[in-house]
Amino acid sequence: MPIELKDAFGAAFVKRTAPGAGMTSLHSVNHVHRALLQFDRYLATLRWPPQTVPQLTAEHVDGFYDSRKHLAQAADEMGELKRLLARTEGVSDALAGRIAAALPRVRRGDSRQSYSRDEFKRIAEAARTDLRAAALRIRKNRDLLGEFRQGRVVPGDDLDLVRRLELLDSVERFVDVPRHVRTVGLTAGKSESLPWVKKVGTVKEIVSWLHLTVDEAVAGAILLAAMTGENPDVIRKTPSAHHRADGYSADGGTAIVDLRKLRRGRRAYMTLALTDVPEWISIPGTPEEISTRDELHTPFGLYVLLHELTAASRAHVGGNRLLIGYANTGAAQRGRGLRPMTNSECVLRLGQRWGLPSDALDQQGNPVPLAVRLDLLRLTYIELNQRPVAHTERTAATTYMARNRGNVTEYRKVVAQALASEVDKARARGSVAVMTSQEVERARTEPETVAAEQGLDPGTLKRMIAGELDTVLAACADNNNSPHAPAGQPCPASFMLCLGCECARALPRHLPVQVLVHDRLQAGRDQVEALRWAHRFAAPHAQLADLLDQHDTEAVADARRNITAADRAVVERFLSRELDLR
Repeated sequence: MPIELKDAFGAAFVKRTAPGAGMTSLHSVNHVHRALLQFDRYLATLRWPPQTVPQLTAEHVDGFYDSRKHLAQAADEMGELKRLLARTEGVSDALAGRIAAALPRVRRGDSRQSYSRDEFKRIAEAARTDLRAAALRIRKNRDLLGEFRQGRVVPGDDLDLVRRLELLDSVERFVDVPRHVRTVGLTAGKSESLPWVKKVGTVKEIVSWLHLTVDEAVAGAILLAAMTGENPDVIRKTPSAHHRADGYSADGGTAIVDLRKLRRGRRAYMTLALTDVPEWISIPGTPEEISTRDELHTPFGLYVLLHELTAASRAHVGGNRLLIGYANTGAAQRGRGLRPMTNSECVLRLGQRWGLPSDALDQQGNPVPLAVRLDLLRLTYIELNQRPVAHTERTAATTYMARNRGNVTEYRKVVAQALASEVDKARARGSVAVMTSQEVERARTEPETVAAEQGLDPGTLKRMIAGELDTVLAACADNNNSPHAPAGQPCPASFMLCLGCECARALPRHLPVQVLVHDRLQAGRDQVEALRWAHRFAAPHAQLADLLDQHDTEAVADARRNITAADRAVVERFLSRELDLR
C-alpha cells in the first residue's frame, strides 16, 4: 500500500485490536490481519489503486467482496474489513454509508449431513482398533526397556534383541535413532540413520515403539469427539492437566478438564467431566463383549489412556497438550518430529487411510467412501443425544439440528413415535373428572346425592364448590391420599399431574385457566426443540385437549375471553415451575 494508506490502516488496526475492543485471542486478531492483507492484495490488482483514504470508494469495497465471494469465508472477511474502515480516519461520506449497510448474506454452502448411527459406530470402532494396537505396542516396549534397565533381560548373543534394546534406549532418551552425517555427495551435511538401523525399520516405525504416531493421536481425537461431542478446536487443544474428582479411587473414575471455547466470549472457559460411564451410543450390540479392562468405551478411560501414552512425548516437547504424535519431519531441538495436533486435515487423511464405507451407494451400487470429520462427529453426537454441548438449547436446535439434513427422516420418526407414545400414556391414564355447571347447581340443593355420584363426602364437596380445594387446573378431593405419595402424606406432585389424578375434579370455574395453559403449551411447540416438547408436554397437552372437547365451542370461547390478569399470573408461575415443590 502507499505509505499514507498504510499508516491509516495501521492506526485502525491498533484501535480494532486494542484492549477492550473485543479481541480475546491471537486467533481473533489473525482474522482481522488476514482481511486487511487480502484487501491490500486486491487493491494492488487495480489499474488505478487508491493512494489515500479519501480516495477509497464503495466500489473498492464491493469489488473486494466480488473477488472473494466464491469463498466460504468471504462474508467474514467483509465484516472484518468494514469494522476496520469504521475505525479509519478520513473515509468519505459515501464510503461511510456503505460501511453502515447490511453485510452480504453468508454463503453457507450445502447443509451438513450427520452420520447415521451405523456410520458413527464404524468410525469409533476404527479409532478404537488403532488405539488398542498402539497401547499394546507401547506398553510392551516400555516393559521390555524397563526390565532391561533393571537387569532382568540379558540379550547375550541375540543380535536382534541387542539392536532392539539399543534403539529403545535411543528413542526413550532422544526420540530419535542413532545417526551419522553424510560428508560427500549432493546430500553432504544431511543427517541420516545408520545403515543397520534402516534394516530394522524406518525412523517413524522405530520411534512409534514408545510414542504415538500422528495418525494414532488423531484416532484419539476422533474417539474423544465421538464420546464428548465437543467442538473440533476444543478437542485438538484438550489439555493434559486435569483434576481427579474421584480421588484416584478404584471405582467411578472422573477427570475434570478445563477447556476453552473462544467463541463463547466471556464464557469461553468451561469444564468437562469425563466419567467412567459408557456412552449408550458406544456400547456394542453384545455388551458382554466389553472387557472390564477396556478403557476405550468410557470418556474417562479414553482420556486416562491418552494421557498415559503421550506422557513421554510431553516430557520431550513440553506444553500441556494431550494429543501429541510423531511425524516424519521436525526440529531436533525439542523432540524430532513430535507434534501436537493443530488442524483437521490429518483427520481427513486418516479417514481416507481407513477407507470406511458409508451407507450411501454410488451409481454402480458400491458404497461411497466415508469422509471422517470432527465437526460431523459433533453434529451426530448432538443429534443422537438430543442435548446441547457447550452451547444453549436454542443453538442446538437452530444451528445444529435444524441445518442437519442427515437424519431428518429418522428424527421425524423419533418425534412422531414420542408424540404417539406420550398421547397413548395420557389416554391410558385418563383425564380429570369433570363436574358440569348443572351438577354444581344440584350440589347446592342435593349435596348428599351429588357427593355420592362423585365419590365424595358432602363436606368435601361443599369445600370444593366453595373453592377451598383448588389447585391450578382443578380441585383436589383428598390431598393426603393421592396416588403420588404414601397414605397420609401430603401430595408432592406437580399440579400438571392433576390432569390425570383420581382425586381431581374439574369445575366450570377452572375452564379459563385450562384454556390458557392449553394455548400456552400449543404455542410452545414452535419455541422448544420438537423431541423435548414431545417428552415434556405432549401428554398434558393431549389431556387438556380431551378436557376441552367435553365442553361446547361457545363455552371454550367464553372462557378464553374471560381470562383475567390473575389467571395469567397464576399460569405464568405454574408454567415456570414456581409452584412446584423443590
